[in-house]
Amino acid sequence: MPTYLIGNVTVEDAEGFAEYAAQAAPMVERYGGRYLSRGGAVEVLEGEWQPNRLVLIEWDSLEAAKRWYESDEYAAIADVRRRCAATELVLVEGL
Repeated sequence: MPTYLIGNVTVEDAEGFAEYAAQAAPMVERYGGRYLSRGGAVEVLEGEWQPNRLVLIEWDSLEAAKRWYESDEYAAIADVRRRCAATELVLVEGL
């Protein structure tokens, strides 16, 4: 069942975050993920949520997404992301 990672990112250090992004994109692909959205325009239709930089990544399964997120390879660059941006991440199973 497909699974989607949804991230809301508030970049606080653009230079440092660029370092993370350059490494994250090819790593996501190596682990079988596919970016569907990566910081494009956002329009709020209802509610109070004001997302910043939204990221949407599709995975073949919840297990595949977690394999990437919990990998030692990702852990090495996740610290860069945490240092350079405030991030909210969720995984949601698709239909």
